[in-house]
Amino acid sequence: MRFRLRLADLVPAALVCTAVILTAAPAAAQSYGVRVGASASPDQFVFGGHVETPPLADRLYFRPNVEIGIGDSVTLVAANFELVYKFELPKPWGLYAGAGPALNIISDVDRHAEGGFNFLVGVEHESGIFAEVKAGAIQSPGFKVTIGYTFHR
Repeated sequence: MRFRLRLADLVPAALVCTAVILTAAPAAAQSYGVRVGASASPDQFVFGGHVETPPLADRLYFRPNVEIGIGDSVTLVAANFELVYKFELPKPWGLYAGAGPALNIISDVDRHAEGGFNFLVGVEHESGIFAEVKAGAIQSPGFKVTIGYTFHR
């Protein structure tokens, strides 16, 4: 049996999740950013944004993001709840890797929600520019490449 939700069923949960993400730490301690890219399986143009909290532990950050994919006769809204670990490298570059669950709202013939999971690796410059590659499991897009900018902390 396949579990399906209507988009209207998810609106209250999405509002609560957004409020929790935005108030997880003092606003001045958080950073936020934008991203754009492409995914495969489904083949889509992707855009979105993220929030990054202060470290939860040594070099471990909570970096939830929302990505909207358009194309391949599907619209996909992915709410990704990812943790990233930032490796220590000489400045100005940084390398990070992470993973986390996803809630994917898929609009094709009908609209339904599916769970997913992402694995990611990225490189970032201290100026805020970053590039990221994700591999998805379950109902997340199979492969995604994005570039973006994190506004200064």
